[in-house]
Formats: sequence, C-alpha cells, structure tokens
Amino acid sequence: MGEPSGADGFSLRRIAVPAFGPTALWSVGLGATMPVVALSARALGASVAVAALFVGINTVSELLSAVPSGVLVERMGERRALVLAGVADAAAAALAMVAPSLWVLAVAVALSGPTGAVFLLARQSYLTAAAPESMRARAMSTLGGVGRVGMFVGPFLAAPVVGVWGPQAAFGIAVVAGLAAAALAWSSPDLGVHRGKGSDGAPAAPIPVREVVRRNRAVLLTVGVGVLAIGLARSSRVVVVPLWAEHVGLSAAQTALVFGAAGLVEVLLFYPAGSIMDRRGRVWVALPVTVLLGLGLVVLPLTSTLVAVGAVAVVMGVGNGLGSGIVMTLGADAAPVEGRAPFLGVWRLLSLLGHNGAALVVGALTAVVSLGAASVVVGVLTLAGGAWLLRWLPRHDPRRRPSGGRAPG
Repeated sequence: MGEPSGADGFSLRRIAVPAFGPTALWSVGLGATMPVVALSARALGASVAVAALFVGINTVSELLSAVPSGVLVERMGERRALVLAGVADAAAAALAMVAPSLWVLAVAVALSGPTGAVFLLARQSYLTAAAPESMRARAMSTLGGVGRVGMFVGPFLAAPVVGVWGPQAAFGIAVVAGLAAAALAWSSPDLGVHRGKGSDGAPAAPIPVREVVRRNRAVLLTVGVGVLAIGLARSSRVVVVPLWAEHVGLSAAQTALVFGAAGLVEVLLFYPAGSIMDRRGRVWVALPVTVLLGLGLVVLPLTSTLVAVGAVAVVMGVGNGLGSGIVMTLGADAAPVEGRAPFLGVWRLLSLLGHNGAALVVGALTAVVSLGAASVVVGVLTLAGGAWLLRWLPRHDPRRRPSGGRAPG
C-alpha cells in the first residue's frame, strides 16, 4: 500500500500518531473493561438481572452526552477536549477499580460515557476539516478501524489481570490507557481546526445546537434516517446472532468462534472500505452494507448448524466491516463549516439511537412473534434503509455531485 496522501500534501501516515493514537489508546481501555462491567457488579453483590442493567449504563450515558460533547469540542478545541476526556476517563476507571459498592460502580460507569463521545467527536471534527474530500472516507474508516483494533486488543490485556486480581482490576488498564491518551494528545501538535473569524476579525461566536439543526434539517431528515437504519442493523446482529445460535443448540464456545471469525473479517476490511468510498463514492459502500446486513438477518432463521450460522455471521461481518467509518464519513460530508462539532454530535445521536434501539426492537418483536420473525423484520427494515439511502445519498456524496461542492442543506 503506497503513501496515502492527497493532492494538497495531506498524509494519513504523517498525522497517524497524533490523529489516531489517542483514540486507539482509549479504545484499548474500553475493550478491556466492557467484558467485566457486569462481572464487577456481580462481585459487588448484584443479581444477574441488576448486573445486566450495568452494561446499559454506559450506553445511556453516551447517548445523553452525544450532543453536549459536540458543543464541548466546539468550545474547547479538539486537543484540549481530548486531554480532558483522557484524564476524566482515567478518573472514572480508577473509581470503578476501587468501587466499594454498586452505587459507586454505577457512577463510575456512567462517567465513562461522555469521555468516549468526546474522543470520537474530537477526532472526527478534526479529520472532517483537515482531510481533503478525496481522502475523507479513508481517514474516517481508519479512525473507525483503530478503534476496532483497540477493542480487539483490550480483552487480551485484561484476561491475565482479571485472572490474578479479579474483574475490577481490568479497570486499571483503562486508567493507564486514559492517561496515556491524554499525555499523547497534550504532547502532540495542536491538530485542531478552530472556528472561523467573524467580520470584525474576532473568533466567530458558537452557533446554538437548535440553529445548527434548523440549518441542516434537510440532510438530517434524509441521510440521517438512513444512518438510523445502519445503526439498527449493526446492533441487531449482535443481539440476534447469539440468541439464534443458542436457539439452534450451539454452545457458548461455538458462538464465540462464530463472532471471532466475523470480527476478524471486520478488522481486515476497514481500510479497503474507505478506499472504495473515496474512489467510487459513498453509495458503493452504503448500499452493500445495508444489503449484506439485511439479507443476513433475513436468512439467519433458515440456519440450524454451526457452519450455516457461521457463514451468515461472516457475511454480515463483511457488511459491517465494509461499513467501517461509513456513518462518520456521511456525517463529515454533510457537516457545515460553522457549527461542525455540534452537528457531528447530533449525527452521532442519530447513530446511537439506531444502535440502542436495536435491543428494544428485537425484544419487543420477539415477545409478540418469535426470534426468527424479529430477525426477518429487522432485516427488511435494513433493506428499506438501503433503498432510502440510495434515494437521498447521491446529492450529498462528493464523488457523485456534478459540482463537487456541498449539497444545499
């Protein structure tokens, strides 16, 4: 693979450490702690049901903080926001590591939600402004890819620590990762692209979130709805596949093997996905993502063996891997120059609504009909989302717009 650089000299390799390093380090800590949140709650006396609720605390916290995090990045600048997020994440992890009760653990887990939002939004905001359109998707898919690699590495670092000192000790890895991310952001050149100047030469005043939404409501109500469908499909896959595997009699070890194979495919595809989007256009990835995920969910209820379930899971893994960075890229394409970070916060909120709604949708449908029917319904919704993106995305796709400029909002 040659030097990934644009016509204006922008180079992903040249900015790799300061641009992607903090997010990669933070994601290692997240990967180390995600598997032990419920186990830590159990060790502190929680029932199985209560421990399961702890897993959702971080998700709800990140959902609620998506838009405020965008405002914070806009006001502080990307670099300072990253330093603050790294220190805050380390502090939250340290509190979780020594938590003497469930209430303290709950507070610590909740505090880690906003830090994750800041890490992603700060780097996305910078890359949106800094990367030329011809390399924007590769920049975003690389950002998504380093996060996936960190999530992949984290559990392996946590395993020996947990084996010796128990589940809460895994939060120590997040402490180190958070502080390392903050230190790297602090010591790196300020890559942030700050707000423009007003007519008097002073920094432009921040735009209220409500005004940002009003100015960009067209793209939020069109492409943004398609982003909801992508988020729904991605998270539904994580819910439906293990439940279906159990339904057809696969063991936990076999299910883990299925997810491992699918996860390997995803890690391998993040850069090719960005390259396709940059060279051929966003539709060339957005449509295959929704088709592969949608068809996989529709076909899954027809499987009954390890090989069949594994094959469908890998097909959906290909779709999910191709989608590395797609949501961030679409958000970057649509983001305005003024109010960029708050807009990206709203965009992330839409994605999280799809992600977080998946379990509720699958659960509600399963209660009314069956797990297999729920999988089919979500698959059909995903395919409909692909058709919706095919209808609206081209006018916001830099590779397909005749003028090459930003589509009117």
